[in-house]
Amino acid sequence: MTALPATPAVSRILDASRRSWRLVESALEWLQNPTLLAARVYVAYVFLESGLQSLRDWSSTLWLYANCFQVPVLPPVVAAVAGTAGEIVLPPLLALGLFGRFGALGLFVVNAVALLSYLHTQQVALTAIGSHVNVAVMFHLIWGLLALITALWGPGRWSLDAWWSRRGRRALSPA
Repeated sequence: MTALPATPAVSRILDASRRSWRLVESALEWLQNPTLLAARVYVAYVFLESGLQSLRDWSSTLWLYANCFQVPVLPPVVAAVAGTAGEIVLPPLLALGLFGRFGALGLFVVNAVALLSYLHTQQVALTAIGSHVNVAVMFHLIWGLLALITALWGPGRWSLDAWWSRRGRRALSPA
């Protein structure tokens, strides 16, 4: 492969391309924090609403855990309390980015248990999931992915964790 001749026109085109790409990268980097915030708030909202619904109709929640949801190891009442507690306690942490990775990882686990229970209830084999993935499964996959991204990369700069970290560094820096 031969190199392009170093003419002023080619140099200008290459420089303009590099500048344009730097602008694109800057825009993408700027969008990281609002996007992480939006993902955190969305997942938190979904799970908090589910937890509040479980509390509003506790007898139905207990019935579902006893008759439909197959949570391994835990008795149905304990699973109902643990699942509902996770859906009530973890979303505010995730939304605020306070112990954001903990909240994200906790909701990832709650989501995974819910998805596996749903698949068991619907008698859908994991190998059968393909082009005909139903909507509930797809939403659980999306919520799980968003929670996992937050757990892996953290809640971002627009979080209480980041604010707390910046505040702590300022307190430790010499005056």
